[in-house]
Amino acid sequence: MKYLVTGAAGFIGFHVSKKLCEQGHQVIGIDNLNDYYDVSLKESRLNELDSLSSFSFIKMDLTASQEILCLFEQNQFDIVIHLAAQAGVRYSIENPNAYIQANIIGYMSILEACRVYPVQHLVYASSSSVYGLNKEVPFSTSDKTDSQVSLYGATKKSNELMAHSYSKLYGIATTGLRFFTVYGPWGRPDMAPYKFTKKIIEADVIDIYNNGDLSRDFTYIDDIVEGVVRVSVKPPEKSEEQVPCRVLNIGNGSPVNLLEFVETIEDKIGIKAIKNMMPMQDGDVYQTWAETSELEELIDFKPQTSLSDGIENFVNWYKSFY
Repeated sequence: MKYLVTGAAGFIGFHVSKKLCEQGHQVIGIDNLNDYYDVSLKESRLNELDSLSSFSFIKMDLTASQEILCLFEQNQFDIVIHLAAQAGVRYSIENPNAYIQANIIGYMSILEACRVYPVQHLVYASSSSVYGLNKEVPFSTSDKTDSQVSLYGATKKSNELMAHSYSKLYGIATTGLRFFTVYGPWGRPDMAPYKFTKKIIEADVIDIYNNGDLSRDFTYIDDIVEGVVRVSVKPPEKSEEQVPCRVLNIGNGSPVNLLEFVETIEDKIGIKAIKNMMPMQDGDVYQTWAETSELEELIDFKPQTSLSDGIENFVNWYKSFY
């Protein structure tokens, strides 16, 4: 089939594009290559994808709505996997406008293009951040998500609401995937696995927020990609009784304490971290924990990479790349 992958130079977008090409699909990837983090890392990912004959890349900004419409008109995509976004919780406090532009206005361009040039399925990236102050664990898609603690989480919740309205009005099949702390080779420099690995190797100090009393549902990239690709060919059914719209958690389903996470990285590198204990940060939450039975039933797959194996793979990639 013919896929559009937005954010193809990003961490998850790169891996999803690669997997789809390996399965024999045609993939057009777009990305604006912004400088939120090192552009050379994004370019290196694209260099890897360039070797795949079924992949082609177009530099494009989602807010250029007319260009997006032309892209859809020229290509007649079967499936859209929308992963482009302004990421990061803490950065949303410093630069809120970037999140409105990319995550609201840019997302609107994709919805409109799917309305004008219908696709079989629009799969888009939501986030565990939508759960905000939710204290029920594990986090279930039936839990309330109206207590956001960051603008990033608020934009992702907005994406889910926008998708529901377009599904209801125009019959567009949409699936929002609430990602839980994705890590692995080619990962983002602003994420904890990358930052901790870099600083431990360089004998630099790492900040441990809330004195380490945090836990995250770390999910390895290969498990995420398998889930995304399998979901993409299973759109919600269209019927008069049901809006073809859903959201699903996609995570490992087993939260890890932050200090245990750091110890795993220390073990794989063979160096002890220099820790700076810090208070809780604005926009942060105490824990994330995905309830994933709905996803597992739909795609017959459960994330299976252990934290030990996943961190070892990441550290090996980091050492070889840098």
